[in-house]
Amino acid sequence: MAEGGAAVRRRTWLCWSSGKDSAWSLRALRAAGAWEVTALLTTVNAVHGRVAMHATRRALLRRQGEAAGLPVVEVPIPSPCSNEEYEAAMGRALDRARAEGVRCMAFGDLFLEDVRAYRERMLAPTGIEPVFPLWGLETGALARAMVAGGLEARVTCVDPRQLDPAFAGRAFDAAFLDELPAGVDPCGERGEFHTFAHAGPMFGAPIAIRVGEVVLRDGFVFADLVPEPGDAPCSSP
Repeated sequence: MAEGGAAVRRRTWLCWSSGKDSAWSLRALRAAGAWEVTALLTTVNAVHGRVAMHATRRALLRRQGEAAGLPVVEVPIPSPCSNEEYEAAMGRALDRARAEGVRCMAFGDLFLEDVRAYRERMLAPTGIEPVFPLWGLETGALARAMVAGGLEARVTCVDPRQLDPAFAGRAFDAAFLDELPAGVDPCGERGEFHTFAHAGPMFGAPIAIRVGEVVLRDGFVFADLVPEPGDAPCSSP
């Protein structure tokens, strides 16, 4: 406890995919008050300069950091990337986190037990505590709460084996949720779709974007989001 009985907030990095769940996790962590989020940690495809899986351009990732008022710690990974290479890259990032006094690492995971267990195993040797601010929330209600709470996002990636490719590039809004077929998680937690968050209460200002080319690549449908002129991107430390 701090002087006067006030709780000391724990220094925290947030694993940041650039999508809606990461953005809503930032909101939840800030609202709770127990965690001081000091950076966003993101894996970036070093070949293409985009956020892994979400395919978000690095320029847009950096605009998110600026809008959130936080530095973005980019973790470059090769393409393709083996599990060993991924863990080595993340290990270096965790070393930096510990050196900077980070006590917690937050994740936007919702219900996949194997994913949570993997993250816990990765962090166990470091002494950094894993935090899951959205864990166990009913995803239908959570998705609606995001939309009602002012979060704005675009679908950047669709798995055509689980969802019609026509959903790529669409806004993540009430109409989108209404039209999702049965069996598709409303938050896309099983990889049905991925998003880019561009406005909401976790940002100081919206990020101007437009939907560019939609392509099929490596078995997934990607909608390229292009930054519009506006705020300048922040620099990664």
